[in-house]
Formats: sequence, C-alpha cells, structure tokens
Amino acid sequence: MSNEGLENPVRPAADRLLMALKMRGPQTVADLGCATGVCGEAARQQLVRLASEGLVEAKPQPRGVGRPRQVWSLTQAGNSRFADAHGQLAADLIRLVRTQFGDEALVKLIDARAAEQAAAYASALQGLSDLAEKVARLADIRTGEGYMAEWLADGGSFLLIENHCPICVATSSCEAFARAELNMFRTVFGPNVAVDYTEHTINGSRRCAYRIAPREVGSTSA
Repeated sequence: MSNEGLENPVRPAADRLLMALKMRGPQTVADLGCATGVCGEAARQQLVRLASEGLVEAKPQPRGVGRPRQVWSLTQAGNSRFADAHGQLAADLIRLVRTQFGDEALVKLIDARAAEQAAAYASALQGLSDLAEKVARLADIRTGEGYMAEWLADGGSFLLIENHCPICVATSSCEAFARAELNMFRTVFGPNVAVDYTEHTINGSRRCAYRIAPREVGSTSA
C-alpha cells in the first residue's frame, strides 16, 4: 500500500500535515502527530497557522462522556492546493465540445479515452495472475498519474482508493467521466471480477474508492 509523503521528515511540517489530511481524511492532533512525526504541540501550532490561512478547520466530535475532541480536516481551499493545473482547460474543452458538437460527441470522446486507458492498463497488468498484484500495480500506475492512489485488502475483496482526482474539474462538469472510469476498470479486470464504487467525489465524498472482488460463479455483471 502506498503511503508516499506521509512520513518524509524532509518535507516542511505544514506540508506533511496537509498531505496526511488529504490521504487519511479528518484526524485529531494526536493522530496527525503520529502520521507525520510532528510532536503534539508543534502540530497544533502548525494547524492553527494553516487554519488562519483558510486551509484547514477544526470541528468538535462528541465521544460520550467528557469534552468533545477536535478533529481537523482540509477546507475547500486546502483541497485546491492539490488541484491539477489543467483542470480549467479540461472544463473549457468539455463546454466547447458540448456547445459545438453536442453531448453525443462528448460521450464518444470520453469513451474513446477510456478505451485507450483500458488497453494501456491491461498491457501493464499482463503476466500478473494474482488479483492483489493487479490491484497493487494499478494503484502504482494511478499514483504516477496524480491520483495519490493506495490499496488495501478487505476480507476477500480489495479497495482501490484514490485520494486525489487530477480530473476533478472535468468529472464535476460531466458525470460521463465517472461512468467511463468505472466501465474502464471493469474492462481491465475482466468478467470474472466485480468492480463497484464505494465512494465518489461526485456524491460529496472526499475521495474515490472502488471495491474489487472475484465474481461468484454464476453471478452476472452489475
């Protein structure tokens, strides 16, 4: 499982805290200290500074008896620090294709791109027979493409988690991208493997996640 950047002491403390929040979601100061190697008080001071810059925020989380604990998370501005520089260009191109050629042409382009991706990923996974190896290889590839991906085993299935979406602006402006990505993964893993979303930024989640599992004999595609 990829944890790149979370425990690198060379990175400034503030950057490590932002990265940890991006990769792991809302956390307490103590959790962030463990993840980044920044001691409790230093982490708190850095978070207060980041909050003054509008990059993070703290919210109380009830925990039964006693005072609620403070849980820190990225704000919209904090998330935008990880945004892709070409996002607005992609959104503009989507708008122009729609207005000039129509939705049908846009869907054809998206599906063509997904088909190319599927072919490239299938080639990269060629020779791997174990599903865990395939998921791990795909996570490495997606990380190289800017998705900050990781994977983990979950019972008899696997989760492919993408903590950042470099095409988020595009997917937000055209849900066909999300449909095409899911179908692309299903093509890559083949008919004997089920692939489904468990989280998606389009639905308000902070990340995208896919459950990948061997398909039961006799089951049909979703």
